[in-house]
Amino acid sequence: MAGPPASLSGQDEGSFAYLTIKDRIPQILTKAIDTLHRHKSEFFEKHGEKGTEAEKKAISLLSKLRNELQTDKPIIPFVEEFVDTDIWNQYIEYQQSLLNENDGKPRWFYSPWLFVECYMYRRIHEAVIQSPPIDDFDVFKESKDQNFFESQESIIALCTHLQEVVTTIRDLDENQLKDEFFRLLQISLWGNKCDLSLSGGETSSQKTNIMNSLEELKPLILVNDMEHLWSLLNNCKKTRGKASITRVDIVLDNSGFELVTDLVLADFLLSAQLATEIHFYGKTIPWFVSDATIRDFNWLIEQVKGSNHKWMSKCGADWETYIKVGRWVYHDHIFWTLPHEFCVMSQVAPDLYAELQKAHLILFKGDLNYRKLTGDRKWEFTVPFHQALRGFHPAPLCSIRTLKAEVQVGLWPGQAEQYIASEPSWMTTGKYGVFQFDGPL
Repeated sequence: MAGPPASLSGQDEGSFAYLTIKDRIPQILTKAIDTLHRHKSEFFEKHGEKGTEAEKKAISLLSKLRNELQTDKPIIPFVEEFVDTDIWNQYIEYQQSLLNENDGKPRWFYSPWLFVECYMYRRIHEAVIQSPPIDDFDVFKESKDQNFFESQESIIALCTHLQEVVTTIRDLDENQLKDEFFRLLQISLWGNKCDLSLSGGETSSQKTNIMNSLEELKPLILVNDMEHLWSLLNNCKKTRGKASITRVDIVLDNSGFELVTDLVLADFLLSAQLATEIHFYGKTIPWFVSDATIRDFNWLIEQVKGSNHKWMSKCGADWETYIKVGRWVYHDHIFWTLPHEFCVMSQVAPDLYAELQKAHLILFKGDLNYRKLTGDRKWEFTVPFHQALRGFHPAPLCSIRTLKAEVQVGLWPGQAEQYIASEPSWMTTGKYGVFQFDGPL
């Protein structure tokens, strides 16, 4: 049987991978350097001269990284001891083993895009942890928080809608419940547009009420497997015994507005009894600018709860209760910030794979998860999603993503060609979305 197709990489000049490595990543690094610089006086106030020295050191390490990237220098191993340092360095060696002897070491533009992009964010983290006493500073925190505050009106509208639904949920018949489920799924999908790594760290908040646009956005969903999700969860609900559970796992993507859409969906799943517990997975370190960490998760719930809008604060209080009573569970795992594609999870992180196997359904949010699900490879558009997963099947799963990378499978013959003809950049703007399911039908 033929092996999988080649990885996307920056050597394809003009490709989105190439432009990311050439332009977007240096822009993100420059913004991180600028953020450290702007906090100079705060570091001094907190830590005195040590704080100033640490800021200089972190900036110098990030400037060095930016130079390596822009001059396409070899990828170097990590030096600072951290929980994942050995796994990362083994992976860098593995990438070197794939090269011909005369190619030397893995380099930015010639190695797989997924690998070098993850490597860049891990190097940012290394620069910060090598600079105590500011070694817990999140260079992306300001941007993430700003996204939340700038999306206030949309968040209020969404929380108000949720509370209206929850108060009348017992009166809804099955079709009304299904319609509401589909509505909140779509809001969670389009919430994925708010991605700060796509915008190079520039603001990308949700300023309009997304609920008013769902009908006109519907034709932009290229693969729509929402019916499968409904059948699966509704069937679980109908056949569930008194003591048994239905568990939905959500592998998170961005914090800020997108995270609110995910929490609103999770709240609805419990209220509608389509699930009895929700497990969330976030990143252990700051990642891809706006990805959610435990700090972002807890901070956002605190902000929602502390709002002076009654329905918004009611949501925050409910979410805090779900966590306290164990109906919402947050998990950290270093695997999510490794460069590996998910088909090797069972070997690299068997404990995480075993955890995911306990779910009745796993929702993978966003583009990076899709790239890791499919290995970020040059698949034909019509290759079935199941095939592109290459054996990764811990439980029935669904990718909920807006397209921001040049990888997409599971399309009808001719479907992609239609978009290529009319919109050359259709795969990278976040305009189109998918609900792509894999599991027993």
